[in-house]
Amino acid sequence: MEFTTSDGLTLAYDDIAPPDYERAILLVHGFVSNRDEGWKRTGWYTALERRRFRVIALDQRGHGKSATPHDPAAYGRDKQARDVVELMDHLGVNRVDLFGYSMGARVAAQAAVTYPERFSNLILGGVGDKMLEESSRPRTDVVAEAMLAEDPASISDDFMRSFRHFADEQGEDRMALAAFSRAASPPLDVAAFATLPMPVLVVAGSRESNGDPETLAQAFPLGKGVVVPGCDHFSAIPHALTKAAVFDFIDGVLDDPWAR
Repeated sequence: MEFTTSDGLTLAYDDIAPPDYERAILLVHGFVSNRDEGWKRTGWYTALERRRFRVIALDQRGHGKSATPHDPAAYGRDKQARDVVELMDHLGVNRVDLFGYSMGARVAAQAAVTYPERFSNLILGGVGDKMLEESSRPRTDVVAEAMLAEDPASISDDFMRSFRHFADEQGEDRMALAAFSRAASPPLDVAAFATLPMPVLVVAGSRESNGDPETLAQAFPLGKGVVVPGCDHFSAIPHALTKAAVFDFIDGVLDDPWAR
């Protein structure tokens, strides 16, 4: 399915609504991923449907089957956050649980800060306390250079080379991804995290390169942090313990140690 954003881009999405669904969740994938690779292949669609969730997931602008403009002005975290809410409006959904992974977690955080009344729960995956330091980091062009390199073997950074190989495997538009990475996005307003009214889960692997999820969780009034043992950035998302943490959080089990 598709919808058109207020700035004229066509974005692809899934909306899987069992007739007896109990609540809705909106999934926001990471950089160089898409809704199929980030959520369906990793078992989230099936796990959520079994729990009678209405599952909504979009291909973010520049990714998957959505529009892939090559102009950096078409991108930015504020536009991505607006896409989330405009998709909800398109579907007539007032409130959802919002789950973003990696870059999608940053988009989810931006959406929660900008539109806090639209989200019952906020789940941030594949991120840690390095998110709190992003405003002090110098901007680089390393991601765009990796996407545009003629030979992936020439990319010296292992992490960037893995993203490039992933982009090639997924058949993503690398020109669009380079433009995406060059977009001007103001730093996340991490001070506003302390004002968010909804419960927040931060979950990441013990070998996560983006820092400690438990420290990041402390920035939110109702934050909970969970570390998935033995997992890195890529292996945590399909892991059964990540799914268990998310469902325990939504069910309120993380708030009650005796509920186990």
